[in-house]
Amino acid sequence: MQDGARFYDEMFVQPGEPRPHYRHLYEVLAGMSSEEFENKRRLADATFLTQGITFAVYGDQRRTEKIFPFDLVPRIIPDPEWSVIEAGLRQRIRALHLFLGDVYGDQRIIRDGVVPRDLVLGAAGYPPELAGFRPPRDIWVHVAGIDLVRNSDGQYYVLEDNVRVPSGVSYVLEARMVLKRVFPQVFAKARVRPVDQYTQQLLDTLRFASPRQQDAPTVVVWTPGIYNSAYHEHTFLALQMGVELVEGADLVVENDRVYMRTTHGLKAVDVIYRRIDDDFIDPRAFRADSMLGVPGLFQAYRKGNVALCNAIGTGVADDKAIYTYVPDMIRYYLSEEPVLPNVPTYRCIDDADRRYVVDNLDQLVVKAVGASGGYGMLVGPHSTAADQAEFRQRILADPRNYVAQPTLGLSVHPTWFEGGFHGRHIDLRPYILYGREITMTAGGLTRVALRPGSLVVNSSQGGGSKDTWVLQSDEVA
Repeated sequence: MQDGARFYDEMFVQPGEPRPHYRHLYEVLAGMSSEEFENKRRLADATFLTQGITFAVYGDQRRTEKIFPFDLVPRIIPDPEWSVIEAGLRQRIRALHLFLGDVYGDQRIIRDGVVPRDLVLGAAGYPPELAGFRPPRDIWVHVAGIDLVRNSDGQYYVLEDNVRVPSGVSYVLEARMVLKRVFPQVFAKARVRPVDQYTQQLLDTLRFASPRQQDAPTVVVWTPGIYNSAYHEHTFLALQMGVELVEGADLVVENDRVYMRTTHGLKAVDVIYRRIDDDFIDPRAFRADSMLGVPGLFQAYRKGNVALCNAIGTGVADDKAIYTYVPDMIRYYLSEEPVLPNVPTYRCIDDADRRYVVDNLDQLVVKAVGASGGYGMLVGPHSTAADQAEFRQRILADPRNYVAQPTLGLSVHPTWFEGGFHGRHIDLRPYILYGREITMTAGGLTRVALRPGSLVVNSSQGGGSKDTWVLQSDEVA
């Protein structure tokens, strides 16, 4: 089950010797035949299919809905290790909130020379119309998904921050449900911290954001529609929270208040959990060609009559060039050292960094600062000379738009592939909610690169997922 000592193996200390927190799982798997495991895999796939747990891939002209690839071998994190992760992410999200409030307010961090003015004001996710704006409750990022990787040194690093419209949490909840069904004997002994409280915590977070402090504010989930790759998640979360799922055509603004069209007439909306990017929210304020948005919504939002979760303008903190300054933000705003380090990153806007990047494209991972889902990136060691030449031209033409990182030795985890267990590279996306308090679900979305040798874990690029177990602190080996 182990692939090469140059990668950190999540399950094994050395071949045949599982880490203490994996011992029970290892014994269960070792006592199972290939046929028995394959039958369980088929049961899991059938469960995902019958429950409609699918996703769409952008660029697929057939609009094919695919079962979300799911591997039955869970990733296990002992509680002391999780405590460090949780402390680091709580620290990080606090700093990002202070940064967002600052750059749309006094801009102290810019005046003090910690983050360059041009980098912030030139970010695609920084709408200048929000200068001086404060969202309801002063909360900008209600839902965050922070991507972590473990390098060959065994250390966790923050790969990127997802604070615009992070997705994937429904797969965390559904993966747990499916694994309990197909692997009851594993859960019978392991003391795994639950994840099923997430949707109630999300609803509490959204209600807390309401600008009107009545007992039961009206919350809706706003989806771009059935062709969005995460549409299943939108419907799942709305159903689990017991709130309405709406599209732009279901909403209307009158007298700077937002209403939902219902069979009984218009109903006032207090909180919108929006799963749509800033540019498409309001054709009067942003993209005039948006067919998804609600005319007048931005004005209603600026007047404090509705809460948008996440807030408009969070994209500046999602920018991969701004990401490089988050450790400095932590020191500046919190007077603390970062608990979790960043992956070392080259900013192509800097002359020295740019020269290094264009001369070493075969060794680096290059990313567009505003892209997500594995799009707009070059994985140097797996690229062709033509790919590198194209990215060299892109970087030189628009250096602000690119950063580069060394090719990490992402940790590996046993994964079922073509009738056997093989090490595949993984990352981790925990989810953080910011409302009355900061809450985190124990675990998160472990994404796995199913293709042999691949470092790209995104589902849109051929990746899949695993259930993520955080063991309770009294769990014994």
